[in-house]
Amino acid sequence: MSELRERMSNAMCLRGMAARTQEAYIGALVELAKYYHRSPADLRVEEVQAYLLHLIRDKKLAYASVNQASCAFRFLYRRVLGRPEAGFDIPMAKVPKRLPQILSREEVARLIDSARTLRGRTLLMTTYAAGLRVSEVCALQVGDIESAADRMCLKVRQGKGGKDRYTLLSPHLLAALRTYWRDTRPQRWLFTNRAGTGPMEIQTAQRIYYAARNAAGIAPEGGIHGLRHAFATHLLEAGVDLYSIGRLLGHGHLSTTSRYLHLARSKLTGHTSPLELLDPPS
Repeated sequence: MSELRERMSNAMCLRGMAARTQEAYIGALVELAKYYHRSPADLRVEEVQAYLLHLIRDKKLAYASVNQASCAFRFLYRRVLGRPEAGFDIPMAKVPKRLPQILSREEVARLIDSARTLRGRTLLMTTYAAGLRVSEVCALQVGDIESAADRMCLKVRQGKGGKDRYTLLSPHLLAALRTYWRDTRPQRWLFTNRAGTGPMEIQTAQRIYYAARNAAGIAPEGGIHGLRHAFATHLLEAGVDLYSIGRLLGHGHLSTTSRYLHLARSKLTGHTSPLELLDPPS
């Protein structure tokens, strides 16, 4: 499959697809080839569709994972192999819309305090305080901290969709980052891998979160991305408008940010029920 892998990689690179998306697409093709013991280029559409059904029924994969594999196969057949034949279709699975668990302010504070190391506490604090994705916090560089009094922001390089943006740098976070810098003296990457040669691996950041969550006695639901959800929800509860929150999160559409209206308790419980507006029975 090496030649096909190279063709696929070149096509994705030309389209400017993110590195993580490229890795995920290649991984999906590798698993497809292992399942049939044949090159994906030799498979019929019906076989690919049967494999997707296998992922849902037998492997019990989340619909989001199946959708990603579906996108990978669609890209392979249509863009790389040039097979847009009539009737070729890999239907996109519907993703159940579940509301994520939102940590309370008290739980976030307890979680950060429960991290075993200064690096872990600073990582979790930065993720929450700036509303970062795990890939974004791992990729932070020392030069991304703009602490001048008239700036006070963090630069996020090449976030989702390859977009740069700025987000919040609170005085509390800046003080914590300075303490961390004095202790570890990072050169380029703010949070490095174990060898100190590159950014921290995403899996390492997740493990730090899980360890702190367990130590804090917080219900085991979701991963470090929950801190980003908490950032947005807590800002909304504090009265920050959706448009500003969307800009900080790097959302391209306001509809993406509006999901947090369903998560902010004050927006749901701070209103009067219409029952109270009815005239009392005479």
